[in-house]
Amino acid sequence: MVAGGGVAVLTGAGISTESGIPDYRGPDGAEVRRAPMTYQTFTGDAAARRRYWARSHVGWRTIARAAPNAGHRAVAELQRRGLLTGLITQNVDGLHQGAGASGVIELHGNLDRVVCLDCGDTTRRDDLDQRLRMANPVWHTQALAVNPDGDVDLPDEAVDRFRVVDCRSCGHGTLKPDVVFFGETVPRPLVDASFAAVHDARLLLVLGSSLTVMSGRRFVLRAAKLGIPVAIVNRGSTRGDDYATLTVDAPLGAVLPEIVRMMR
Repeated sequence: MVAGGGVAVLTGAGISTESGIPDYRGPDGAEVRRAPMTYQTFTGDAAARRRYWARSHVGWRTIARAAPNAGHRAVAELQRRGLLTGLITQNVDGLHQGAGASGVIELHGNLDRVVCLDCGDTTRRDDLDQRLRMANPVWHTQALAVNPDGDVDLPDEAVDRFRVVDCRSCGHGTLKPDVVFFGETVPRPLVDASFAAVHDARLLLVLGSSLTVMSGRRFVLRAAKLGIPVAIVNRGSTRGDDYATLTVDAPLGAVLPEIVRMMR
């Protein structure tokens, strides 16, 4: 199916678990960690923002240290061979680009960037990391658990001692990671580009996504409507299985390099 080319790839958190970044759900599709921060809570509650930035300040280091795994490298190799019409990811870790992929459609943004909600200025996350370190010179704590978005569980007393910083450009703006929180809308140009990649494809290949949220499942529904075959490789069942021509329940780090090897 892949060797014929014209493949649109949609990836989820499951492709990054072998890089040490946890998934929101286990192999059975059940949630394994607490619910992530929502846009409404982040923008409407100053205490919630402090809690988020304290936890993210610790958890982002896990994301920043993560390296692309065999699955990411295999997808990049498929792209280099000219087999893909597009690469769409729900992940915010940048590991596809780290593996050498280009033109990645990041549906949910990237944790490497920070945006000001007031003036729109965008800066690098490592710059903010340095500012937060300076604002909290004696603040140290240990993460209890890490989410795929870099959010972690921390003791309440550690959160209460954490100081946030405002936008350096306008001097007062609220900073937010340049990612799409739950309850926030994916930018329309990214959605349109993703639908275009699916429309031009002869196969939609879903990798490591339970397709629980409509953000990714809509592309499976569109492929099915257009009569485009869907293949899914994931640990556990997904909400797109009923539309799939083929489902494979196996680790991506084993399946994807084998596909590349067979085509050689």
